[in-house]
Amino acid sequence: MRFVKYEDLKPGMRIARPIYNKKGVLLYDRGSKLTDGAVSSVKNFGLIGIYILDATEPVPPMTEEDIEFERFQAINVFALADEVKAILNTKHTRKLDIIAGDIQKNYGHLHKKINFTQSIRSQEDFVFKHCLNVALLSAMMCNKMNAPVADVNDCLLACLIHDIGKTTVPFQLLFGEEPEEIKRILDTAEETGFEIIAEVFSSNQNIRRICAQTFKILQDLKYGREQDKMKIFLGTRVMLVAEVFDDLTSMDLSGNKEPLSPIKALSYLLEHPDVFNKRAVEALTESIEILGPGTSVELSNGDKALVVSSSHADLLHPMVLNFHTNEMIDLSNRRLYDDLEIVDVVKTMDSRYVMSDEDLRKLGIKK
Repeated sequence: MRFVKYEDLKPGMRIARPIYNKKGVLLYDRGSKLTDGAVSSVKNFGLIGIYILDATEPVPPMTEEDIEFERFQAINVFALADEVKAILNTKHTRKLDIIAGDIQKNYGHLHKKINFTQSIRSQEDFVFKHCLNVALLSAMMCNKMNAPVADVNDCLLACLIHDIGKTTVPFQLLFGEEPEEIKRILDTAEETGFEIIAEVFSSNQNIRRICAQTFKILQDLKYGREQDKMKIFLGTRVMLVAEVFDDLTSMDLSGNKEPLSPIKALSYLLEHPDVFNKRAVEALTESIEILGPGTSVELSNGDKALVVSSSHADLLHPMVLNFHTNEMIDLSNRRLYDDLEIVDVVKTMDSRYVMSDEDLRKLGIKK
């Protein structure tokens, strides 16, 4: 599976992720071949690009929960877009708490991990899909951290509205700009948006504080500045992790940035323990599948391997089957395998790096 910009799409390519309309109605299913009309539709929808299956790649397995998650994203991103536009016009929120409550109801009480899938984005809905994903991840993380109800509510509202300033930027102004200039323009707009958030939530300034704290910490990280010693809200600790994870694993507005795999994004979070709270990162790994059984990976010695079983205590060092030597390797045994690490998931032109439960059972492997 690979991300392809809309201008590079060609008839005959197969769709890897379903495409829905604003009411959650399926327009194009997984495995469907693009026609001339479908390519035109992608362009008309304003999509930056879509995920495509390679020529011999099978349609990856999806559970009913996976399908419902993508449908939930599709429906609620339009609800969030309508709400943000109303807030900009009236400086009052009407349904933001309802959207937050819906997220909490559906994803704030899960007892198992989900497959977190990135949504297809257009320039028009890019900001809204990002904010929705950050809120979804945060709801799951707050659940694992047993966060107080008031803190969860503040966190989700902050996640949903933190980029409201970016929505005031006419995206046609960004055409032709270099990626760094686009980021500078959007960063400035995001910071300006905190004034709107302060006005909308005048009775609860914690919402603005969480947004502003998250922004400042990430700006300090970006420019190599020393982190300030300040009291950090629980909502900030959670949102920091969710914000960066979603950003790293999604395409950017230009479509030129190759999305990182979840394992690469997790590695980045772990490399900055002074910025990303350890418990919050753990909560993320407890909420979504990152290196589940059946995932094909590349090892630091160049070999390819299959994850056989994962360990909650040591997520990055699971039990793997080395394809080259046909031996089982327990990467958590650092005494024997101190110099052996997982570099990334396997990304070949075939991209078959996730196996179905049925295929695993045929190999005698139990999840």
